[in-house]
Amino acid sequence: MLCNEQSSRVEASVLRIQLMTANPNGPWSNTPQRRSSVPGSGPKGSPPKGPRGPVWLWLLLAGLAVGGLVLWLMTRFPDAVDTEMEEMALIRRLLFVALIGAGVVMHIRSKPGLALRHAAVWLAIGGTVLLAYSFRHEAAAIGDRLMANLIPGRGMHEEASVTLFAGRGGHFVAEAVVDGVPVTFLVDTGASDVVLSPRDAARVGFDPSKLRFDKAYNTANGVVMGAPVRLGRVAIGPVELDDVRASVNGAAMKSSLLGMSFLSRIGGYEVVGDRLILRR
Repeated sequence: MLCNEQSSRVEASVLRIQLMTANPNGPWSNTPQRRSSVPGSGPKGSPPKGPRGPVWLWLLLAGLAVGGLVLWLMTRFPDAVDTEMEEMALIRRLLFVALIGAGVVMHIRSKPGLALRHAAVWLAIGGTVLLAYSFRHEAAAIGDRLMANLIPGRGMHEEASVTLFAGRGGHFVAEAVVDGVPVTFLVDTGASDVVLSPRDAARVGFDPSKLRFDKAYNTANGVVMGAPVRLGRVAIGPVELDDVRASVNGAAMKSSLLGMSFLSRIGGYEVVGDRLILRR
């Protein structure tokens, strides 16, 4: 009995040694076994990972692209590099472009997904800037129209005309510059002269105490006395006049009046709906 028991123990020890030799980490070890690095020996259906192409091929493609662009530009603009200085400048720019291109190629090879996302963002930014620059004049016109509607007296300025929009009550208000001083006028085709209120006259530079109020004006409120003056320049945007006949009102006024001494001398004016167009 004793011999049989010892023989069983020996056999169990030999079996344990064989198992440890077959799997050094042990039968209950959680350490994963190393997979073979031989191409094609991975899990079924997973393609082997290989290199993404030699660097010199990408650099060659980038160089060919830059060279083709240069040749196209030289054929399109043959007089662009007439002098030696212009040739040297072109070479420096090409070297700079080549350096940047090499960096871009290396970045694309290392992280293609991230590089494509960055390229898309920069293309979107560049396209937005290009569109904004291309439509800058249209955008300025839209901005002027919006401001003209929000601030009727400002008007919408064009090359040779100003369009005023009617405000409350259907009246037209014009923001003018009189001898370098901004003055807000109420357009009045029934007034024979440009009429300044005493306050605006003082701002322009007239001293009411030194004026002679000896000219009578018939208004809706009766006869009002005014002092004749001459204005050096009156400008409403591109519509400008020099030596304009005017008068300073003897009584206080809510607003100065833009009368016929200005309107009759400009290129023309017309009312179209709720717009008053003044032409140079």
